[in-house]
Amino acid sequence: MSTHSDGSSVIGPTFDLEHPHPLPVVGVDEAGRGPLAGPVVAAAVVLDRAYVPDGINDSKKLSAVRRAALCGEIRQVARVGVGIATVEEIDTINILHATMLAMHRAVDALGIDPGMVLVDGNRLPRWRYRATAIVSGDALCLSIAAASIIAKEERDRMMADYDALHPGYGWARNKGYGTADHREALDRLGPTPLHRRSFAPVAMKLL
Repeated sequence: MSTHSDGSSVIGPTFDLEHPHPLPVVGVDEAGRGPLAGPVVAAAVVLDRAYVPDGINDSKKLSAVRRAALCGEIRQVARVGVGIATVEEIDTINILHATMLAMHRAVDALGIDPGMVLVDGNRLPRWRYRATAIVSGDALCLSIAAASIIAKEERDRMMADYDALHPGYGWARNKGYGTADHREALDRLGPTPLHRRSFAPVAMKLL
């Protein structure tokens, strides 16, 4: 639960954190920092405050069906940019820097000069934009929440496609996270080119 600027309570993210900043305000979030396989994906969203789909929230609080529907609705009325950092980049520069790189690419993909960028978390990429990090921003800020939905849906779609290329690991279900079935398949089948070799559970299979 958060509060409006007048002190009244509201459930879910609001525009309160966007209001003090010059337009356009960009919300940024990522998906896929923790998995053992697949890229990290970031999204940048500029919402039109006159046309905000109902029900936008932290992607983790939405059902898969509702999240997919909102993703389509957001894309119809908002400006959206997506940035990806590959498995090779994750293994080369580490997951933190790869996440920052994906965020940088997502904002660049918007093709605009932001008035302010609001980023979920406590770290910011090194870029020329005015920006601020907001802890739990996806639960507080509508623009960041919208970005969390786009990033999650984009990455889930990619992992479903990769599941068809590398069957047996359950990526359509586990999205590359280190679930029991994924780890069992890693023991049995070994790593694929899409596994993050810099992550310990994968690195152990290469010894």
